[in-house]
Amino acid sequence: MGLNTKVLAAAAALILLALAAAFLAFRGGGQDEIVIQGGGSTFAAPQVYEWARGFSSKYPEIKVNYASVGSGSGVAQFLEGTLDFASSDPPLDKSQWSKLEGEVLQMPVLLGAVSIVYNLPGLNEELRLNGETLALIYLGEISYWNDERIARLNPDIDLPEEQIIVVYRSDSSGTTQVFTYYLYKSSGGLWPESLVGKTIDWPVAKTGRGIGGKGNEGVTQVVKNTPYSIGYVELSYALENQLPMALLENREGNFVKPAEETIASAALNALKELPDNPLDDWSPALDSIIYTEGENSYPLTSFTFFIFRTKYSDEKIEAIKLWIEYINTEGQDRMIPGYIPIPKEIASINLKALEIISRG
Repeated sequence: MGLNTKVLAAAAALILLALAAAFLAFRGGGQDEIVIQGGGSTFAAPQVYEWARGFSSKYPEIKVNYASVGSGSGVAQFLEGTLDFASSDPPLDKSQWSKLEGEVLQMPVLLGAVSIVYNLPGLNEELRLNGETLALIYLGEISYWNDERIARLNPDIDLPEEQIIVVYRSDSSGTTQVFTYYLYKSSGGLWPESLVGKTIDWPVAKTGRGIGGKGNEGVTQVVKNTPYSIGYVELSYALENQLPMALLENREGNFVKPAEETIASAALNALKELPDNPLDDWSPALDSIIYTEGENSYPLTSFTFFIFRTKYSDEKIEAIKLWIEYINTEGQDRMIPGYIPIPKEIASINLKALEIISRG
């Protein structure tokens, strides 16, 4: 990236002082509470709620509302003009970005992971899985837990002869896009590119062994309440609900669990392929971080992106800039379990938005 992060940090600090002064002057005019409306990713929702609480404590005159409606719905509402910002696990795809070039800013604001959770009564050992077996499970071709292809990865576990209940997202979901892209990239050609996206016609649904859940919350509850099930959820939901998580085989052939060090490893290996401006096309970021290289990299790591406009009204502009500054500075020290901060190099890129956003 070749960024002088110290210079950028100093510039951001000066901009912040100017923003705060401008905002105080604006508030001095007796204006009502300012509300920033956001929505999208359920993957990121717990962390966004935490940021909103911290931000409103610092700036009581500004309220951040966030609707955990899924990445697809959040982006759609943002593009319709009903949201001030959207949250999406994958960035805008290249075709979307091309139509909006110069009108939107994208910034990766946090790191998380999609965990593979399961409900196997009586199993105390950690299950090992890889892209091939997960693809076959979601294709409906592996039906039983003691299938030889799962057993081969878990020679020391006595797997039950029980049908696998396969749980997936029923709504338009960035978590689903991350998961299906991982299957496409890691399964050796078993998972077709046509089945990568936010909304999937799941092959396993045709077998009668599939159950849909709305949001990460919905999938979590289905797995939690359904013996012999498997699903994919954001790490914080797995941790909060104490669901067992599979070790996944990474690109180097090592089985790793989602954890701070394995997520950070994936992010650091992805850095060299990322853009250096929030105005740029960030669509390659999905490929750069999923199933990336690194002995200790967790293969289902993902950024979550915030998407903003380049122009805001007089009423909102200073509040939006303060929100962007907060999530890329103090907010990165306020992470809840299941998420980890973005590298400082990326935060410096994101803070360029403070100079780009203008009135309009």
